[in-house]
Amino acid sequence: MSLPVTGFSHVRITVTDLGRSKQFYDDVFGLPIAFEMPPDADESTQQDMWWLFGGVVYQVPGGFFGLRPVAPSGDRFTEDRAGLDHLSFKLPGRADLDAAARRLEELGVEHAGVKDIGIGYLLEFRDPDNIALELWADAD
Repeated sequence: MSLPVTGFSHVRITVTDLGRSKQFYDDVFGLPIAFEMPPDADESTQQDMWWLFGGVVYQVPGGFFGLRPVAPSGDRFTEDRAGLDHLSFKLPGRADLDAAARRLEELGVEHAGVKDIGIGYLLEFRDPDNIALELWADAD
């Protein structure tokens, strides 16, 4: 029996330094924040929002993307271990990828340039914890 999956609900990644990662994702993506623990949260609020694990959750079309700050300092992501290989965000078209590449350059984020792989275009880069990220646009 297959489950009646209708799409993704959310993705959350584990990071070593919430401030650094939040700044990176704010600068690169500029997504609206859906949930975040207030810095002056009282104990009741902290208990009610335990599921944030002290992190932040962004709104993305069709779901949520979160940062969970529980990885030990100095830990680094590698796609060669069991778990996540990479995370890909979809953009409307090739021109948007070209604009994203320019934005990454402005921010000093290394990337491999926009690649045409036939069925679409992709732009690969990494976040501060070395998590492999990709921006994708379908072929025209």
